[in-house]
Amino acid sequence: MADKREIDPETQTETTGHEWDGIKELDTPMPRWWLWTLYATIVWGIGYVILMPAWPLINSATPGLLGYSTRANVAADIAAQRARNAPLDARLIAMPLSEVADDPELLRFAVAGGGAVFRNQCSQCHGAGGQGAIGGFPNLLDDDWLWGGTVEDIQQTVTHGIRDEADLDTRFSLMPEFGGILSEHEIEVLVQYVLSLSAPGHDAATAAGSEGAELFANNCASCHGDDGMGIQEQGAPSLADGIWLYGQSEDAVRASITGGRGGMMPSFQARLTPEEIAKVAVYVHSLGGGQ
Repeated sequence: MADKREIDPETQTETTGHEWDGIKELDTPMPRWWLWTLYATIVWGIGYVILMPAWPLINSATPGLLGYSTRANVAADIAAQRARNAPLDARLIAMPLSEVADDPELLRFAVAGGGAVFRNQCSQCHGAGGQGAIGGFPNLLDDDWLWGGTVEDIQQTVTHGIRDEADLDTRFSLMPEFGGILSEHEIEVLVQYVLSLSAPGHDAATAAGSEGAELFANNCASCHGDDGMGIQEQGAPSLADGIWLYGQSEDAVRASITGGRGGMMPSFQARLTPEEIAKVAVYVHSLGGGQ
């Protein structure tokens, strides 16, 4: 059979037989170093698959002959760090949290660890800086606390949550719906009266009437107090300041009275260790709003 190979006269290189618009493709061989690099990567890939975890299975992956595991390495690093922190953790648990501030080393340790816990577990609701948000997410930077702002109170709240029905020791209170109890007129009068407690100039003609005071005394004072200052033991907020969890507008107050309120904070005792709860309690208290 005749040799049909075609040699380019200019380069003396064999062509592939492909031609486009009079331009013929040369069959130029790849550089030898490139081929050896390719072969080396193939050998490396085969070796890696054999020695290291590689192929995913249904519930795991092939372990490889070396038994290397990044998860195991991370777990070992975490265990080693916990072992180094164990003495400080033991001191933190043994000491009343109110005394941690008197131990600079332990305070730094608790605040650093608590900050990490807060950013991972709490910032989604309370904000990265603890500033909270209107709509049921309390600000942790001020001194207005529904259930108390001492470091022990904060520890109790984190441990058992608020209105978490899965925790028998949770704190529980609920503002009822008055939409089916009071008339629209009575609700409107009550709205104006409640707003007048924190903004004395607000619709004084309506709020100053005896009807508003009577409605408040009969329906609200048992939780919020006769003067509207709130009752911390019941988780009832003060209505006489400028800090409002759901907003201080007429619409927000009207919605609270009509439909009630009952925000919920989960219990963290099943999610966090006692040491982590103590740390985050100290951290939150350190933000400046603790009592």
